[in-house]
Amino acid sequence: MVSDSIGDALIRIKNGYRVGKESVSQPYSKLIIKIMKLLQKEGYIDSVEEKNHEVFVSLKYINRQPALTDLKRISKPSLRVYKGVNELPRVLSGLGIAIISTPKGIMTDKEARKKHLGGEVMALVW
Repeated sequence: MVSDSIGDALIRIKNGYRVGKESVSQPYSKLIIKIMKLLQKEGYIDSVEEKNHEVFVSLKYINRQPALTDLKRISKPSLRVYKGVNELPRVLSGLGIAIISTPKGIMTDKEARKKHLGGEVMALVW
């Protein structure tokens, strides 16, 4: 049993890109689906499917290069990281995204700033 399912899901994607896989699978959870849909919307992955309590993620490549360069898990189960709207991180001066869990749902740091929401900084993606 994995204690950090979000960290596990993000690392599976990162490792899938490193070895050049077309897709990766992971255990189903509503939170994982929301995060994957956000990554899809931002252009870091191709598609997300849910089948038989598993989440299948199609990885995206641009000119044979991974669409996602790297990612870093910030808030962990052992140490949660919460930031106010004015303290939200900017990833590579706006070229990457921070995944924020706000009271209004999962969103990027840019969306959270527009809506004046703070929350838990889950991961940085670039």
